[in-house]
Order: sequence, then structure tokens, then C-alpha cells
Amino acid sequence: MLSVDSEYQTLYVYAEPKPRHYRLAYRTLGKRVFDIVFSLLVTVLILSWLIPVIGLLIRIGSPGPILYIQKRTGYKGNWFYCIKFRTMTYNPEATFKQATKGDSRVTPIGRILRKTNLDEMPQFLNVLIGDMSIVGPRPHAVQHDLIFWNNMPNYRKRYRVKPGITGLAQVRGLRGETSQDMQMRHRINLDRFYIRKRSVWLDIKICWWTVASMMKGNENAF
Repeated sequence: MLSVDSEYQTLYVYAEPKPRHYRLAYRTLGKRVFDIVFSLLVTVLILSWLIPVIGLLIRIGSPGPILYIQKRTGYKGNWFYCIKFRTMTYNPEATFKQATKGDSRVTPIGRILRKTNLDEMPQFLNVLIGDMSIVGPRPHAVQHDLIFWNNMPNYRKRYRVKPGITGLAQVRGLRGETSQDMQMRHRINLDRFYIRKRSVWLDIKICWWTVASMMKGNENAF
């Protein structure tokens, strides 16, 4: 029985076909090097001033902490603490509920942060710690995983790799609310496709698509 307050058991999810040697080299070492170097640059050049600026706007908009730290599911089902900018009104007694379109809990500055994906920027710190990668399937809240973990085929296979700040499913528009099972199935299919095909070139493309999405604003980010 899964519990919100306990770690999932480490999983052997499935065996992948043996990748070609250049993909294997990137997956075993190159991807972590890319994560560390890129995250360090973002932390020093961007987060060093972005966190104080956005933090001030968050505090002006509503009382409460600047950052929102939530348990999310990571590699092989082990949970970790995911860091985001707080985008909702602060209520420490609130129970988990996924954000929906027009959600009254989202603050005015929070809507901008969510629309542009800027609320995810502190997760570069999660990447440096080693809990996340820059590109990978998005980590879901533990409470969310309790719904799908044993009930949806192939769901747990998305945790065969480290979760990412951005992912193929997200840049293809499959982000935000998953009120229907079909929405989650589409997301899982793209997550598994990424896991099978992941390479340095695919990661670069996803990063570029993510920046383009941030500039336009994501219509599914409520």
C-alpha cells in the first residue's frame, strides 16, 4: 500500500533495449555533466538575481513564503522535495488539489509565473542536488501518483529516469490539469518515447522548445 508519508519502494520498472554507444555515453555520464554545468550557469547568472526580484513580487502580492516546497516522486519511485516559486495564496492547512483553470487560489503574480514557466526556475537547485535532470518526465506530486501508480498501465515506467524541469510531454502541450485518464495516458506515452530516444540532441531540442513556449506563454498553465 502506497502512503503519502512513506517512500515508494525502489523499482525495477522495465528493461530498455541496449542503446547505441554514443547514446549510452551521454545517458551514463554526459547528461549529468550537462545538468551540472548548465544549472551552475543558470544559478550564478540568473537565479542569483531572479529569486530576490520575484520573491519581492510574491511577498508584495500575498503574505507567505517565497518558495513552495512539495514532495514529489523521483527516480525509481523515491520521493524528494521539489522547489518552486509560490504561485498560490499561502495556506499551510490546505489539502492537495491540482490547479484548475480560473483557480481562485492562484495569485496575480502566480498566474504570470505559471504561464511563463518561471515558477519552475528554482528547480535548477534540485538538479544540482541530483534529484532532477534538466530534461525528463515531469515529477508528479506524491498525492497524484497515489491515484495512478497501480491503476494505470505503464504509469510507473516514467520514473525509469530522473524527472526533469521540462520534458517532451510538456513542450507538446501536455501539462497542467489531468482531469481525464486519456490526458494522463498521452503524457505517459510521450514520457516513455523520450526515455527510449533520449540523447543530447533531443535534450537540446526540448530545451529550445521550452524557451519558445515560455516566450509565447503556455495556454495549459493555469
